[in-house]
Amino acid sequence: MQRFDFQMRTRFVVGEGVLQQLGAIAQELRGTRVLVVSDPGIVQAGLFERAVHSLRAGGMQIASFHDFQENPDSDQVDRGVQVAKEFQPDLLVGLGGGSSMDCAKGINFVHSCGGRIHDYWGVGKASKPMLPLIAVPTTAGTGSESQSFALISDAVTHAKMACGDPKAAARVALLDPLLTLSQPPRVTALTGIDALTHAIESFVCQKRSPISQLFAKEAWRHLRYGLPQVLSDPQSVDGRFCMQWGAALAGMAIEASMLGAAHALANPLTAHHGIAHGQAVGVMMPHVIQWNARQVASWYQELWNTVEPPLQMTQPHKPESDANVAARKMSDWFGEMLQAGGLHQRLAALAIPENDLEVLASQAAQQWTAKYNPVEVHADDLIQIYRRAL
Repeated sequence: MQRFDFQMRTRFVVGEGVLQQLGAIAQELRGTRVLVVSDPGIVQAGLFERAVHSLRAGGMQIASFHDFQENPDSDQVDRGVQVAKEFQPDLLVGLGGGSSMDCAKGINFVHSCGGRIHDYWGVGKASKPMLPLIAVPTTAGTGSESQSFALISDAVTHAKMACGDPKAAARVALLDPLLTLSQPPRVTALTGIDALTHAIESFVCQKRSPISQLFAKEAWRHLRYGLPQVLSDPQSVDGRFCMQWGAALAGMAIEASMLGAAHALANPLTAHHGIAHGQAVGVMMPHVIQWNARQVASWYQELWNTVEPPLQMTQPHKPESDANVAARKMSDWFGEMLQAGGLHQRLAALAIPENDLEVLASQAAQQWTAKYNPVEVHADDLIQIYRRAL
């Protein structure tokens, strides 16, 4: 028996059209003054106005903050905190992708507890109660709606700061698959690949537990079906639901465990070369699977077989074990999804010079997720994985 400690902190309201319930749920949380945090793209798509309409119908006074971009940084959080200071909300809504939800959490940390966002880098550093948060994801990727962490970049160094505390978790998450229909194809691919890496890495990481494996398996089952579906038919509501729910489940798996080397390798690519996170983690994932499979191939096999029937091998003396074959099939299939989504499969295609790899590997080794990889990795190992991906 393996010991673990896990508590569900977020209520999930799931289904087509549940955005209409936003105002009623805000009332349940005793909200009267609501700060809605959403990126400019959500405003342009008309989703912000739909959310605000529901909130106003519930009698709420509204303020908004949109002055941030993908991978929100500490300066952008500071600007959001200034808006919160002037408006004094009693409820926050994070409407959008992971950036919107993470920015809302970052604002919540500083507005509720003081100081600056750097003070909350780590776990359990919120010193006071935090405002209730409603998370409304419009993409299917980060799983931020399921987690108590916000990823905020340092505005100067671009280092990603993971700021986590149980108080930061959303009180309610509204999962409306209709909100994801407006995603551009590239965003669908980037966020979908990100969700897949969450399911895979959380399933095999060192902190895995029976509860995280349960979430990761169910996430994999939904994402394994949903991603090919939405890439081939972007208007498939069934596929969009599978992706949105799968991403949320993968977020629950992360909350109950951790990630691994693919995310450690991806973060320096984003910080130094501006590679979108889904692309960065996606280009590394197949090579991390192959690297780890030397020791934990059976774990990948277990996840692969959640959807695929067990391999039927006809040779009594096989040069390659069933587990290694399954891991290789997972790696190959992941590469096929990158190709189907129009994403690159090699670092060279992303214009990453080979002479940068040593610095990137050194920084990857310092990422918090690296130490949870199922196979112990150091800078020398990580540079080899980068070279395999080049």
